[in-house]
Amino acid sequence: MTPSIDRRGLLFGASAYFVWGLFPIFMAALEPAGALEIVAWRSISSLLVCAAIVPFLHGWSRIVTVVKDRRVLLRLSLASAVIAINWGVMVYAVVTDRVASTSLGYYINPLITVALGVLLLGERLRRLQLVAIVVAAVAVLVLAVEMGGVPWISLVLAFSFATYSFIKKTVGHKVDALTGLSVETAVQLPVAIGVLAWIGASGQATLFARGAEGLGGWHDALMLTTGTWTAGALLLFAAGARRLPLNISGLLQYIAPTMTFALAVWYFHEPMPAGRWAGFALVWVALVLITVDSWRARSRVRDPLAAQSGTVTEPV
Repeated sequence: MTPSIDRRGLLFGASAYFVWGLFPIFMAALEPAGALEIVAWRSISSLLVCAAIVPFLHGWSRIVTVVKDRRVLLRLSLASAVIAINWGVMVYAVVTDRVASTSLGYYINPLITVALGVLLLGERLRRLQLVAIVVAAVAVLVLAVEMGGVPWISLVLAFSFATYSFIKKTVGHKVDALTGLSVETAVQLPVAIGVLAWIGASGQATLFARGAEGLGGWHDALMLTTGTWTAGALLLFAAGARRLPLNISGLLQYIAPTMTFALAVWYFHEPMPAGRWAGFALVWVALVLITVDSWRARSRVRDPLAAQSGTVTEPV
């Protein structure tokens, strides 16, 4: 029998993905800032938010424990580098009017995660999973033909986040969401400061460049609070994940890319020719197949933890 669903968990989880789904609007509002400046300030702002929250949750001891464990610290440092690439490409896609490509990337991410599990963990590929991956590969081929080139933004987003999820999975329960974000953004801090110094020296900085009045004030406020969105959504996700079964979390993860796709079509008015619709349709078919397979696999075991497939993701 399926256990009753925790309503608060459902609210927390859905809210997290809803916030992630709105990220393209937030990022577009930061123009004319470039991707590097936005990502650098997002990293610094996230670290400041974590530093403010950690004392209230008595988290300093957990951070110290992680820092003392060289193996865990090395893995989180690698995760930090990978997620920085993910952030950068995502922001670049938004500021260059390619929001639909970000949606595609996060749609195919669960499929890439399954493929990594087979290649790196030796997991057996079930029939429906194989069919889903083949359908997704055909979808990417269709989109490549339609776009006149490999959809590199989508693939980089999918592979980078799948790699990030894989690294975090190897850390296991040693690191909670807040501790992980704190350490990862701390690792990024020197690079972020260096990037901002370079941007400032080249005269391309936009923060405080237009004064505190009018749109300049809104731009600066949004730039300085990017960490609030990042940390807030992550904490909502963590609160929901603790309360929800994996099959429900697996369905919720499609909220963000679906919202992003809708924004690309109806808010940003990106062109969607027939070939692109066909490619997305094939991806949606693949996602239906992978979701059905996931539900079937979990229904065969009594312990839900034994049926984890690693397909539930945290967008950024």
